[in-house]
Amino acid sequence: MPRTIATNTSVDRDDLLAFLRPRHHAVLVTTRANGLPQASPVTCGVDDAGRVVISTYPERAKAANLRRDPAATLCVLSDDFGGAWVQVDGTAEVIDLPDSVEPLVEYYRSISGEHPDWAEYREAMVTQGKSLIRVTITGWGPIATGGFPARLADG
Repeated sequence: MPRTIATNTSVDRDDLLAFLRPRHHAVLVTTRANGLPQASPVTCGVDDAGRVVISTYPERAKAANLRRDPAATLCVLSDDFGGAWVQVDGTAEVIDLPDSVEPLVEYYRSISGEHPDWAEYREAMVTQGKSLIRVTITGWGPIATGGFPARLADG
């Protein structure tokens, strides 16, 4: 049985965004007040400006952490756990109501396309008190896949 060999592919910003757009599963890493990392599984999209967007509630730990320290890291995963992934670093902002409503519309569109009733969606976001995390990408690693190291390719 052939071995799967790990890959690391460096990409430019356009290729990174093309990789991110269809992938919506990520782990967001923020920094707790005590300096330790906080990892949160999230659903994410990419807005028209190329920022990673995440829906949240204002009282969640990730929102509190990012208000205190806007440094954010995401490990964006493929739907297939064994698929390609990438680490993205950036600076986050937390947007609360009423300013979060239209960015939440764009968030929804980036993941699911058009909603059958935008007025209903907007009302639901207000009723639920939703916030939006918007991460401006400042750096990223290669797009990677798991597997054996290349040195074991022939063995």
